[in-house]
Amino acid sequence: MFDVTNRGVTDAPAKPRLLDQVRARCRLRHLSLRTEQAYVGWIRRFILANGKRHPRELGGAEVEGFLTALAVRGKVAAGTQNQALAALLFLYREVLGVELPWMEGVVRAKRPRRVPVVLSVDEVQRLLRAMDGRTALLAALLYGTGMRLLEALRLRVKDVDFAQRQIVVRDGKGGKDRQVPLPDRLSEGLRVEIARALQVHAADVAEGHGAVWLPNALARKYPNAAREPGWEYVFPARQRSRDPRDGLIRRHHLDEAVLQRAVRKARIEAGLIKPASCHTLRHSFATHLLETGQDIRTIQALLGHKDLSTTQIYTHVLGRGGQGVRSPLDRLPAA
Repeated sequence: MFDVTNRGVTDAPAKPRLLDQVRARCRLRHLSLRTEQAYVGWIRRFILANGKRHPRELGGAEVEGFLTALAVRGKVAAGTQNQALAALLFLYREVLGVELPWMEGVVRAKRPRRVPVVLSVDEVQRLLRAMDGRTALLAALLYGTGMRLLEALRLRVKDVDFAQRQIVVRDGKGGKDRQVPLPDRLSEGLRVEIARALQVHAADVAEGHGAVWLPNALARKYPNAAREPGWEYVFPARQRSRDPRDGLIRRHHLDEAVLQRAVRKARIEAGLIKPASCHTLRHSFATHLLETGQDIRTIQALLGHKDLSTTQIYTHVLGRGGQGVRSPLDRLPAA
């Protein structure tokens, strides 16, 4: 029987374990740690759901049955089902090297088109006033630049350009870099955070640490770069931790849950009824730029959207009713 506890197949203990092969292939393809963890989790669930049989013994019927069970019994969202399918495709095509013509017939669940939640300018002010410290600066940074949550948390010291009044977002969604404006009113706060981050870095170096994680093969190509101040996170974590990718002790960036909890608490204290989250600030950034007459192509570039249709959804939430039009009732003379 196939063992999914990472002890391997009993009759071939020297062979690399399947889940380890999945992790190795993810890192060879430079997939993010989150993607790697998600793929490993779905592959493990798929194996357990089929009586711990090796995936080579399974086929299209088992894959379709697994995905159907997720939707029917698990009641998962379309995005979750698509993620599970992506993990299984990766397993068979990239790890096992198995051609799957039957996988082409699997119907992918479609993500429903939702209008994003957007805060008004007044609601943004109320939310930010209910926050303080680092989390207030981070929330203001999300609204002031349109960055995604992890893009802000992964911000490096070298990518904050005070002279040019801009921030370079590295390796955003789709592996693309882009530039966003640096709000003037956040300059002083960012200078303070960078000074604090460099102090923490100096203390780590004095204790024999101080090497930050570098993307892809930069650590091998530039062995000293990991300890250079410019590569440090602007918002470092309070404590060092063991990196699951290589087992080394490093100081990672601030955990996203810290800001998510702070925004949730501030929303309640500010009395906001809308289900605002960190990503709502990004939606509000785009919508408020459109309200001031900014070109939609410029907003597309600032948000890092590949397709203009993704950006155009903000034209539907400009605060002028459904589809951004004026109701004919308001054109009638007053009674």
